[in-house]
Amino acid sequence: MEKLSLEKIHDLKIRANEIRKSIITMLCEAGSGHTGGSLGMTDIFTLLYFHALKHKKEEPEWKDRDRLVLSNGHICPVLYATLAHAGYFPKEELLTLRKFGSRLQGHPHREFLPILETSSGPLGEGLSQAIGMALASKIDSKSELDKQIYCLVGDGELNEGQNWEAIMLAYKYKLDNLILIVDRNKTQLDGNTEDIMPLDSLHFKFDSFNWHVQTIDGHDFEQINNAIINAKNMEGKPSVIIAHTIICKGVKEWEGDYHWHGKAPNKEEAKMALEELDKPL
Repeated sequence: MEKLSLEKIHDLKIRANEIRKSIITMLCEAGSGHTGGSLGMTDIFTLLYFHALKHKKEEPEWKDRDRLVLSNGHICPVLYATLAHAGYFPKEELLTLRKFGSRLQGHPHREFLPILETSSGPLGEGLSQAIGMALASKIDSKSELDKQIYCLVGDGELNEGQNWEAIMLAYKYKLDNLILIVDRNKTQLDGNTEDIMPLDSLHFKFDSFNWHVQTIDGHDFEQINNAIINAKNMEGKPSVIIAHTIICKGVKEWEGDYHWHGKAPNKEEAKMALEELDKPL
C-alpha cells in the first residue's frame, strides 16, 4: 500500500465531497436515517474503497478480497453511497434507501445485498464477527497474508461488553491481520459519550489489552493512510485506529450536534447542505 501523493489526496477530497452529496440526497428522499455518523465517516470510507482496500467491483465475492465489517450498521448510508460511487451498483439506486423492497435497508442486510460481508443492526456484534474472519484466515495459512480484515465500530457502541471480550480474544490469537477503526466522534443518540458512559482514555484502554494503538484525525487522508500502513506492518498483535471525527462533517450548521445522530434532513435542510458542499474545496 503506497503513500498518498498531493494529487491523490485532492482526488480523494473530491470523491468524499460527492459521496457526502449522495448521502444527503438519499437520506432526504428516504425521510429517515442516520446523517451524523454517515457524514462523519465519509473520509475514512473514501480512503478505504478508493485506495486501501483490495477489492473488485466486477467480482464482489472475490475470495482474496479484504473484508470490511460495518458493526455500527446505522451509518450504512455512507457504505451504500461509497459502494455506488465505486461502481458496485447504479447511483440511482441510492434513492431507494429504506423503501419497501429495496436492497438498501436501514441497516445492512447481506441476503438483500451480497456485496456486504455481514448483516448488522444490533450494536456490539461486528468485532466478534470480524475476529472470526481474521482467525479463519490465520487457520487457512494460504490466505493469511492475502487479505486484511477491517472492522468499523462507533465509540458509543463500545459500551457493549461483548466488545471487550472480543478484544481480549483478538490479542490471545495474535490477530495481526485485523484492523479495528473506532469512529471517535464522542456523540451517540442521547448526547455526548463522556456524559452518558465515559470512554476515555480509549488509547490507554486498548493499550492495556495489548493492542497496537494509533490515534488520528479521521478527516486527514494522510493520517488515515499512514495509520493503515502502520497497522498492516504490525506483527503479533491486532491494531486499532482511534479516528477522531466530527459528526455531520462537511455541513457546518450541523457539525458536532448530536441531534443529527439519527435524523434525516428535510428538503430545505438538504438544499442548504448541498449548496454548502457545492462550494469550492
